[in-house]
Amino acid sequence: MEPQHIKNILEAAIFAADGPLDRDALLMLFDEGERPDKATLSKLLEEVAEEYAGRGVELREVASGFRFQVRKDLGPWVSRLWQEKPPRYSRAILETLALVAYRQPITRGEIEEIRGVSVSSHIIKSLLERNWVRVVGHRDVPGRPAMFATTRQFLDYFDLKSLEDLPPLSEIKDLDKLNEELALSDAPDEDEDQEPGTDTAAGEPAERLFGGYDEEPEIDDSTLMSMDKVDAVNAGFETEFRRKASPEAENDAAPTKPVATEVPVATDTPVADDAEDRQGNDDGGEAANEDETSRHE
Repeated sequence: MEPQHIKNILEAAIFAADGPLDRDALLMLFDEGERPDKATLSKLLEEVAEEYAGRGVELREVASGFRFQVRKDLGPWVSRLWQEKPPRYSRAILETLALVAYRQPITRGEIEEIRGVSVSSHIIKSLLERNWVRVVGHRDVPGRPAMFATTRQFLDYFDLKSLEDLPPLSEIKDLDKLNEELALSDAPDEDEDQEPGTDTAAGEPAERLFGGYDEEPEIDDSTLMSMDKVDAVNAGFETEFRRKASPEAENDAAPTKPVATEVPVATDTPVADDAEDRQGNDDGGEAANEDETSRHE
């Protein structure tokens, strides 16, 4: 089979596929007698990529294989075809994702130790649902925490062939520098409490790498109470509840102290007046007794 005909088949198959095609999938397009070897296939794919140089689309190899995509410098115009804009993610999500990408495998506790704040369950859930990270094992320590690593879908979405395509960590001072290195575009914010936005143009994954972030995200992990404080508050409420519900137990546990007995004092009638009333009653009683004695006599 002529090389040009093979290139036409490869070009058409990659255009028609609903996802990247790796070399094995491309080789399976041909019958055994006309199938090119892997070296020839790679050479023909390079030629196709060169033919598209300087055009509106390009042939790119990502982790899952080869695909055609819109050049990222044309993204601002092509993205106008869609109502939904590429999502932007909060600093908390970006920092968590970056730590997983650069330090994998890593546990949630290790991420929290590096960031200095707790990692909300929403962040982990969002990254798992996007299939950008996955559990690859459990750390052999008490509690056996899950270890997270990035996925092939993470590389595909961010237009990366491998983790080696990430900017060197030693050159990244902060996320602003990371955005600059990856030539990210501006996009509407995505709130951390919302599900990550859906894809827009299929050929713009490089523009959406980490999507950018707000300087003051609406929800940030730094505003969350640490779990230690939450546990302490809960323990205090529980102790108080048990004390009120079982006073006998508290009395048994508490040491016995002498209780001072107060003598009630009437506040409405003065003490002196009360004594005079009692004296008057006594005098009246004696007079009545004398009258009764005289009548008998």
